[in-house]
Amino acid sequence: MEEAKPRLSALGVLNECVGRRIRVIVGDNFGYEGTLSAVSESPPSLFLSDAEAIVIRTTIADPVPRIVSKERRSSIFVNLDSVLRIEIPD
Repeated sequence: MEEAKPRLSALGVLNECVGRRIRVIVGDNFGYEGTLSAVSESPPSLFLSDAEAIVIRTTIADPVPRIVSKERRSSIFVNLDSVLRIEIPD
């Protein structure tokens, strides 16, 4: 009989993505993009290195969110309480 695999929590999934490039959206049109360096459980947070602050826009004609500008940052600490969405591109 097969053993049931334990279900991963959101932090568990993020721990598997350490070293990958991710996008963290913290407002309707603002977020950060960078390499996930660490995931903390207390307080629940992410540490991004080689990061950029991004501005996202959508229009009625093009409802898919697009990055319209980037500003270089070195490192970013993001508390998960302020995160609306996390994108992990392939």
